[in-house]
Amino acid sequence: MTPRSLQRVIASVAASDGAGVKLRRSLGASPLARHDPFLMLDEFYSDDPDDYLAGFPAHPHRGFETVTYMLDGHMRHRDSGGNTGDLGPGDVQWMTAARGIVHSEMPQQTAGRMRGFQLWLNLPAKEKMKPAAYRDIAAADIPVAEAANGVRVKVIAGTLEQSGGTTAGPIHGLSTDPRYFDVMLPARTSFEASVPEGYSVFLYAYEGEATVGDERKPLPYRAAGLLSDGDTVRIEAGGAGARVLLLAGKPIGEPIVQYGPFVMNTREEIEQAIADYQSGAIAKAPVRRIRTA
Repeated sequence: MTPRSLQRVIASVAASDGAGVKLRRSLGASPLARHDPFLMLDEFYSDDPDDYLAGFPAHPHRGFETVTYMLDGHMRHRDSGGNTGDLGPGDVQWMTAARGIVHSEMPQQTAGRMRGFQLWLNLPAKEKMKPAAYRDIAAADIPVAEAANGVRVKVIAGTLEQSGGTTAGPIHGLSTDPRYFDVMLPARTSFEASVPEGYSVFLYAYEGEATVGDERKPLPYRAAGLLSDGDTVRIEAGGAGARVLLLAGKPIGEPIVQYGPFVMNTREEIEQAIADYQSGAIAKAPVRRIRTA
């Protein structure tokens, strides 16, 4: 076994998106803060409706995938293909924008806590112009692996491989072979899992305190930790316990040219994306809804 260690920390910074939703951005805060194939990770968390009520009105995407994971609150998706979907606590939407989609994500509450994440996951050049598709995954359809020490892991994508067995999530078969785990650790417990060598791996601590690897390097609260190569990941919680996202994926290794919500490989492709959006071509493209159950 080759344990991975904490190699780089990307602190989250306060940001806003959509019509003024307040959030914290770690990956994606700058072009240098990416981890191929991962482009961006936003955390939104507020008890103040003024921070989120304006939501994310209709906007386009092309060339990548977005993954929205709700922890608290209620968000509604509408897209240019005529689809609608509702995300509640624990639900996930996995959207492959690819050729293009115009959609909105609007809160369906006027009070209370809104909390969750949006991840941007790149697509290889050969897939950037395939038809758009998405699937809504109910919390009840996301398996949870439980260990004897009380650690619980929600397996959103990929397969969790531990000494006690394997647990497969509802998302699989994608070219970047992503793993997306939400790891919940009671105080002073540890979690260890296998990950493929050569894959990019990062962690995001959103509750409590945690350390990483045999060196037990601290993973700061609300920061992304990029890991070295290896085939195992080990996380240990502090006295208050911890909740940590673990994400892994196969690097694409291609040039990235980004202009706002468009992520392509060349400037010419970006210019075409802008022209297609302005002409309405993106809004007219079909969007397939994939049923997961």
